[in-house]
Amino acid sequence: MTASRVLLGVRGMNRESGERVAAYLTSLPGIVKATPDEGQIEVHYDPSHYTVMDLVRAVRSQGFLAGML
Repeated sequence: MTASRVLLGVRGMNRESGERVAAYLTSLPGIVKATPDEGQIEVHYDPSHYTVMDLVRAVRSQGFLAGML
């Protein structure tokens, strides 16, 4: 599998909540790595499992407004 990478902007996410969102994302099958930063998260994922919009929806399900940077 060749992982794809996307940087998502996440409004209102700080370091602590970013760690929680990253833990949620990496618990999903096909997500290799999620690295949060202040207001954004970098996600490495299997594109045969997810689209970028799927990842945005996953972040939104954690209570944040997210979009592609």
